[in-house]
Amino acid sequence: MKKLSLYACLLKLSLLVLLPYSKANQADKLDELILSRSSKNPPLTLSWAEEEALKTHSSAYVAPQEGLSQADKILTLPGQPYGVNFDQYSGYVTVDPVAGRELFYYFVESPYNPSTKPLVLWLNGGPGCSSLGYGAFEELGPFRINSDGKTLYLNKYAWNEVANVLFLESPAGVGFSYSNTTSDYEKAGDKSTAKDSYVFLINWLERFPQYKTHDFYITGESYAGHYVPQLAYTILVNNKFSHQSINLKGIAIGNAWIDDATGSKGIFDYLWTHALNSDQTHELIEKYCDFTSETISEICSNATTRALVEKGKIDFYNIYAPRCHDPSLKNGSTGSVYDFDPCSDYYGEAYFNRPEVQLALHAKPTNWTHCSELLDWNDSPTTILPVIKYLIDSNIGLWIYSGDTDARVPVTSSRYAINTLKLPIQVPWRPWYSGNEVGGYVVKYKGITFVTVRGAGHVVPSWQPARALTMIVSFLYGSLPPASPWNGF
Repeated sequence: MKKLSLYACLLKLSLLVLLPYSKANQADKLDELILSRSSKNPPLTLSWAEEEALKTHSSAYVAPQEGLSQADKILTLPGQPYGVNFDQYSGYVTVDPVAGRELFYYFVESPYNPSTKPLVLWLNGGPGCSSLGYGAFEELGPFRINSDGKTLYLNKYAWNEVANVLFLESPAGVGFSYSNTTSDYEKAGDKSTAKDSYVFLINWLERFPQYKTHDFYITGESYAGHYVPQLAYTILVNNKFSHQSINLKGIAIGNAWIDDATGSKGIFDYLWTHALNSDQTHELIEKYCDFTSETISEICSNATTRALVEKGKIDFYNIYAPRCHDPSLKNGSTGSVYDFDPCSDYYGEAYFNRPEVQLALHAKPTNWTHCSELLDWNDSPTTILPVIKYLIDSNIGLWIYSGDTDARVPVTSSRYAINTLKLPIQVPWRPWYSGNEVGGYVVKYKGITFVTVRGAGHVVPSWQPARALTMIVSFLYGSLPPASPWNGF
């Protein structure tokens, strides 16, 4: 029987889910990565990760940072609304002076006693997508961009309501981050990204030393299911040997690509359980598809292709949401945090390419895009589960959350990945509440808390900002989300 690569099958998936007028987003970049990686790429091992972390410690670059935080302070952003009551900063941190590699950050302090609040790092995925364009200005940051591409409005459910939030554009070549050595763009990968992000952090904490003792958390979504655990592991190993200890308390990853086999199976099971394809097609997938294999049969390939055709032209990243039909800029239209605009990517690209915006952000003049073309992602392991096991044993907080209307990295994929760990349940599955409504569902395992967010797609805070804030408050306080209705966020 003819055999086809599993990744060739997923190529059909990526071609079928691209939307009219859409540019590549972080889920599309995930498709591209899966397609490009070698089927012989071995899974991540802890010995590999520890060796890399030890190399990072021995070669980590730390530069004097005195006075640079004030130089990075943003006076005001173009189009910023009235009533801004928090400090914000942005600029570059050098991670390799020889190569001229600089990572760009955007940092917003909490308006309420920032000296007592935790420090939260946010990473977007891809790989190759911007935490500034997505996380900061479409999801959990203090501002959203109006449809005129020129002005901003406040997000009342921003995470800096409860924390000091740091957004990092990583690796070099993403957003405003850059390298003077062009070959850096051709050899990016999980290893170099973890190393550079660690070097960024230890230098950033020298620039903002008042945050060295704060509780530190790492959060992110999509391919940050790789970034976040690997960075956490790098920090923990380096903490054993370095005097520059980072006070890591926990990580939270949303709609996170963790494991290829369970992730792929979860996609097609989600389609069927959400009435997006037929019983007959699903039966063929169940019978003939082995997603743990490097190759799949022609019957399986045809069945998975049919499943994707049967779902029709919907938004694969939020199956119940409208698509972007008119990406043009619109003057005089004010956005609402309660009604996420599916054309927001276009407004962001217009805003961040305005010269006055780049000047205010202390950014180099750049042709800015949400997602960058990193030519060859060299070392993406097929599973990140070994690192997650290590983090569980290290007793840091570990949350996996999932917007339940995302079909690209669906809730089923997250559940299947967690189930492979065979962890005992400490608190059984139950609903949790945001305000007076069910915000989702939660189950606490020994070592992992799994949370669903009801009505949210791939980018959870975009579609359900209030529920996302309720969830992250619980995560930061080390408690489960509320078990009954309340009048909070």
